[in-house]
Order: sequence, then structure tokens, then C-alpha cells
Amino acid sequence: MGTLLITRPEHDPATHCLSKWSEKIIDAAKKKNINVIDLHREKANRSRVAGTLKKGIAKLVVLNGHGSDSTVHGHDNEVILKEDDGDVVKDKIIYARSCRSAKRLGQNSVEQGALAYLGYVEDFIVVTDATATKPLQDKTAELFLEPSNYIPISLLKGHTAGDANKRSKNLFRKNINRLMVEGPSSYNYDDIIWLLWDMKNQVCIGDEGAVFV
Repeated sequence: MGTLLITRPEHDPATHCLSKWSEKIIDAAKKKNINVIDLHREKANRSRVAGTLKKGIAKLVVLNGHGSDSTVHGHDNEVILKEDDGDVVKDKIIYARSCRSAKRLGQNSVEQGALAYLGYVEDFIVVTDATATKPLQDKTAELFLEPSNYIPISLLKGHTAGDANKRSKNLFRKNINRLMVEGPSSYNYDDIIWLLWDMKNQVCIGDEGAVFV
């Protein structure tokens, strides 16, 4: 079986939410007896990420955190992946749940040997419910994070990178359609625009036929 490397920085409300929802990805991997390298909180630093990936242990890489056109960040916003990290990304399938990194970093990573890079060409938006006490109980955040989770979960099931992207977008579309049917009286009706935004800006760069297992 292959190995999944996942980063879970947890230094602000946004990364805390992503970290908790990433537990579902880890659970899905463990159910398939896939080895998981979970770089949680302070472990989500450049030294640990780069050092592990250079060893060629993990083929599937899931990065959670803030980002830019050319970087993905880890705990306390340390840059953990940047342009010209060819020795780190080679032969990897990467999913970056971060803002804008697919705009330049994704293409650059593929040019340097990554099999595929899935992510967002603009900001990744997650709307949360201020009344929710725990991220996994937040039904508003679920509208965004369940579909985005389905990229790595699909890859863990053996689907191709391109298919994982399509399946994720289908879940976004399903949530959008439900809210449209419910109409303006729906609690989350105003979130449709942001669900559409994430769905539109989610891309798969590189080999859409790339598989993890």
C-alpha cells in the first residue's frame, strides 16, 4: 500500500477547522490500511515536510493551510512548499487546500515532476456558522469541506486525479442545487455564491489519469 502525507497546521480558526475536517481523510486512509504520516500542529513545518517527501515515502500529499500564488504554508504560516521544490514534488499527487496555490505553484510543481496538482487558482472560501461549538458539528462548513475532502478520499479509493476533481465538484453542485431548491428561506442560501466560487476555482493540473493505488 502507498503512504499518505497530510499536514494539519492548527494556529488560527481557519486552520483549526481544516485540521479537524482532515481527520475524516485520515480515517478513510486507515480503513484501507494505508499508512498515514500526520504532520499535526508544530510538525507541519518545512523541515518535516521536505525531509519526508525527499525520501520518496509518500505518493499522495494533502496540504492544509494558508497559501499564495507560489506557496503553501504550514503551522504558524511557515512556508512548507514553494516554487523550485522539484526534489520534493517529483512523482507525487498533491492536493493543496489553500488559497491560490494552483495559480503558479501547481503548474510549476507539475513542470518539475509532480504527477498531478489539485488545488485552487483563487482563494479557497469556507463559510462557518458562528453558533457551532465544534468544527465537525458545523453544518455550514460541511457544505464546503465535505466536497473538498472528497478529492483525497476519492484518490484513496483508487480513482484518478481527474475523476477525484470531478467527484468533488459534483458534491459542490449537489449542495448548491439543494440550497437553490430550498430557496431564500434556507439558512445557507447566501452561501451559494461561495460554493460556486470554490467549485469554479478548483482545478486538476497535470496527469488527470494519475492514481495513488
